[in-house]
Parts: sequence; structure tokens; C-alpha cells
Amino acid sequence: MKILQVDFPYAGPFGAEMAAQMQQLAESITQEPGFLWKIWTENQANGEAGGLYAFTDEASAQAYLEMHSARLKSFGVPSVRGRIFDVNSELSTITKAPL
Repeated sequence: MKILQVDFPYAGPFGAEMAAQMQQLAESITQEPGFLWKIWTENQANGEAGGLYAFTDEASAQAYLEMHSARLKSFGVPSVRGRIFDVNSELSTITKAPL
């Protein structure tokens, strides 16, 4: 399993309004190759949004990051930060990660 962390400047909407507007996007993400799950993140005070994604493998995570970064930039997002991490399963199990 690989974790993809993505964040970027975002002016909104946030909360329930974001959920309503992003429902189709959320549904489409579930169809991406290697996708397992996503936690959506938002910080209205700092004007940021993003997510933590789990993918089955690094190639799937990298392909999604490249596609999603291009999509966000086409929406006018000036910069996208994405990082891919390995998961330490032993410690993550202790801390109740959804593995």
C-alpha cells in the first residue's frame, strides 16, 4: 500500500457546500486504477484543501498524482504539492489505521 498526500491553495467552497459540489468528483476517484480510499482535507482559515489517498501500488499513486495535478492546474490552482509514502503496517495497525 502507498499513501499519497496532496494539498493545494483553495478558496472554497468548504464543508457541506464542498461535499455537494464535489460529489461527482468523489465518485469518479473511486474508479481510478489501484485506488483504495481517500480522506478529504480542508482548512478554510488557511485557504487549503487536499487529501490523503491509499493506493495499492506506487505506479497507481504516481499516475493519479500526475492526472490530478494537471486537472487542478487547469482549474486555476497555482501549485499542487504531492508526496507518496510507504506504510509501516506494524505501527499503523497498533494505531488503528484502516488497513
